[in-house]
Amino acid sequence: MLKRSDPMLSDGTRISDLINLQTREVKLRTLSDKELYELEMEKIFARTWVFLAHETEIPNPGDFVQRDMGSDSVLVTRDKNGEVHVVLNVCTHRAMKVSTLDSGNTHIHTCIYHGWAFRPNGDFIGAPVEKECMHGKLMTKEQLSLKKARVALYGGLVFATWNVDGPSFEEFLGDAKWYYDTLWCRTTKGMEVLGPPQRFIIRANWKAAAEQGASDGFHTLTLHRWLGEIGPYAKKPGGEGGGADLTPEMYGVEVWTDHGHTMRCIDLGRKIRRITGQDPEQLTPEQRLTVLPPPGITPELVPELLSRFTPEQLQVMSTNPPQVGNFFPNGLFEFIYLPTADGKVVGAMALHTYVPLGPDKFMFMNWVLAEKDTPAQVKAAMLRISCQLLGTSGMVEQDDSDTWPHQTIVAKGAMSRHITLKYQAMFETGKPEGWPGPGHVGSGFTKDDTNWSFWQYWHELMTTDC
Repeated sequence: MLKRSDPMLSDGTRISDLINLQTREVKLRTLSDKELYELEMEKIFARTWVFLAHETEIPNPGDFVQRDMGSDSVLVTRDKNGEVHVVLNVCTHRAMKVSTLDSGNTHIHTCIYHGWAFRPNGDFIGAPVEKECMHGKLMTKEQLSLKKARVALYGGLVFATWNVDGPSFEEFLGDAKWYYDTLWCRTTKGMEVLGPPQRFIIRANWKAAAEQGASDGFHTLTLHRWLGEIGPYAKKPGGEGGGADLTPEMYGVEVWTDHGHTMRCIDLGRKIRRITGQDPEQLTPEQRLTVLPPPGITPELVPELLSRFTPEQLQVMSTNPPQVGNFFPNGLFEFIYLPTADGKVVGAMALHTYVPLGPDKFMFMNWVLAEKDTPAQVKAAMLRISCQLLGTSGMVEQDDSDTWPHQTIVAKGAMSRHITLKYQAMFETGKPEGWPGPGHVGSGFTKDDTNWSFWQYWHELMTTDC
């Protein structure tokens, strides 16, 4: 049973002193405090569902990748029966990492320190010189197995939690699942990763990135202004494009949930008019999806969409689909329609995580994805444009990764640590007329409600005991 608490830091500050739920303000100190970081590892990353990998990274029995689940190293493995497991990468003998490899294939994980061996599911097999019983007789082999996480596979995505008796993965997604299904569960064969994830280290607090990833729209107008000056939204010869004005891209529908999951759903009408010259209001959902398929979907795959989703979901997919959003606590997804020089549109599909490595350091990881049935030439174009914009060398990420370290540095200042992050731009309207989807919904120009939902759930978890 959950109960409320209000943990106190060593200087007498309570969690409730750091966030003002009435004025929607958060003390900047939250982006640098070491004690707070340690609490987050226990109260958030040890209790929520965390995205770790895509199952196509481990396609064969024996395959594994090493990942971080908050501050803990884990192995994501596939056993001989094809089942996926997540186990703590810490030997139960003397706490050596069982595997020091980023990835590999083995049916027996052997610790290099004393040779203790474990199956892909974490079960302890034994130690060298079995007749001497190196592992002793005080504990059973079951007790000496690696710690096992609870695993959920969703649209090929691998999530795990240490909270084995907590909410199910579907409960954790809540209202967001209705929308996420239209992104991650679109085709029979599903998605695949286009190579291993890109990674780089950023000297910043993980929340600086994660709260922006909770569908922040405002920063696009200024930090990414170049998108409208020289980028894919720049004015084209003959008058097409919006020049430096990205304001039209800020209108749409935004959705947020009680568990901090969010998404920005951007109107496709302008794109359809520009590409086809047709009035999107006069087209059926099938026609709209055919002339402007979702990123990674070709017209040939549209019949699969029609067969898999409800009329209400198809309505959203063909008018205001989710294009940017997050998985709480530290995941961000992008399903973006990007105009090209020849007037066509290429889709970019990427998934980021911001892996905490301390109060002022995290690892940025970027996966590029495509539907398995997407033609090879389309996959190549998606990979190229995704890397150019969204990956380690991506121009968008160069913008973002410049601001987060500055925020973290100033958060350590004697005076500036008391400055507040403000989320006071609020939607004053509810769901647009005819909007069929669940969750908290606002329409019009982008606002702060999505970012604020991240902090509301952060506050709930940080002030709740199991």
